[in-house]
Amino acid sequence: MARECRSWWRNCAVEADEEILEIDALEDRVGPIDANTTRIRELISCLELCHHKAERWVESIIEAIGTGETQKGLGTRPPGQTHPAETVWQNACAALSAWCAGCPPGSLELTVGTVAAPQLLAGLGERSPLKEWQVQRVVERIRSLIGWPQSDSDPATAYVWLLFSEDASESPYRKRCPPRYQEHEEYWLATARTLLHDTDNGKARELSLGLAIDMLWPCHWRFVENLQIVLEAIGGGLHLKRPYAACGRNIRLVPNGARMETVCRTLRRFGRTGGGDGEIDEAILDQFGEVTNTKRWLALSLEKTIRLQLNPSAEMEALCALEGPAWIKE
Repeated sequence: MARECRSWWRNCAVEADEEILEIDALEDRVGPIDANTTRIRELISCLELCHHKAERWVESIIEAIGTGETQKGLGTRPPGQTHPAETVWQNACAALSAWCAGCPPGSLELTVGTVAAPQLLAGLGERSPLKEWQVQRVVERIRSLIGWPQSDSDPATAYVWLLFSEDASESPYRKRCPPRYQEHEEYWLATARTLLHDTDNGKARELSLGLAIDMLWPCHWRFVENLQIVLEAIGGGLHLKRPYAACGRNIRLVPNGARMETVCRTLRRFGRTGGGDGEIDEAILDQFGEVTNTKRWLALSLEKTIRLQLNPSAEMEALCALEGPAWIKE
């Protein structure tokens, strides 16, 4: 009988396999877990390899396991310190907002990452009311996640999920147009029923444009490319030249995959005290120092989390293989 995972595993597993049960048993042998260890384990539970700073987060967790303490986590950035990627996000919002306002794309002297704004906007093609409505949703989606400006404080500009349900107890997808979009229900419906011809881990899949906008995360390592894909789809380019990689979708495309495999081999070497083929990173072992049950538990938890995210279980793959509700094809 399948066993439900402890909450620690929420970012990588639905059901506990034998390895997870073994690691959980090691946790039980550690005994009462102090505040520092809890914070470190929570960092592992929040790790997402699709984040553009995922490799740095893994390094921070490894350092924390070695020292037994950490100051990392949500809300720990010093006041007034800006995120290095904020310029990319802000320029994306500025370029898209200017396009919605009727500004000719060629007149915009902005870059979004390494892509010039005119090139980014070229995929939209000829302007139309539907396209303007869809691009406005993209702007709201980005702003709602970066907090610039605080769009959530203004109901008129706050982002409302296009297809994801706010109450997923019955279904992860909406069954009808949300009140926020009822004035333009035909635009919402057209967006939901526009299907991108994509691949997910090499398998042909269709993806609703509505879901593609919902899954547009600025913190994703491939944000600019994903944004280009969405804008080209709005412009009618529905046969994707490159896969849409968002959150757990197409996770195997992460650029740090080879490095993470080396990290995993090293963590297994430490946590299981022996064996394992392939290259390891001796510097990580030096950081860990003396082997203790607490360090072993944390190291094996991190290794299993990374490995499951790089090679998700069938259950997790099913959760990430998002296409949309059946009604969009009816």
